[in-house]
Amino acid sequence: MNATLRARSAYGTTQMATRTPRSLESQLLGSVTVDLRKAAQDMHNFPRLASAVHRNRQMWTTFATDVADKDNALPENLRAQLFYLAEFTEVHSRKVLKGEAGIDPIVDINMAILRGLNATEKLR
Repeated sequence: MNATLRARSAYGTTQMATRTPRSLESQLLGSVTVDLRKAAQDMHNFPRLASAVHRNRQMWTTFATDVADKDNALPENLRAQLFYLAEFTEVHSRKVLKGEAGIDPIVDINMAILRGLNATEKLR
């Protein structure tokens, strides 16, 4: 490994260590949402659409698993709402992949959660 790669690797580790869980969630959500938006621009590119939808489903499955944990510190009502959104996302994603629905509702949900995460992060 050359010096530049070692420097990038060391900086990346430090950068990751200073991030909060919310900022990591926000970054992931933002990245997934960008992929969904790009896929929405070309709904005829099915491999791109399927990949973006799959990545979104994986993220929401992880969120659902996290909020279903009894030790999760979020308020119970918020946990229930997030779990419901994960279920909706799963059902709607199937419809998108079948060509029965558009992707906009999923993007809208992600954007709403992203705004909430960023607002909460700014309050800290």
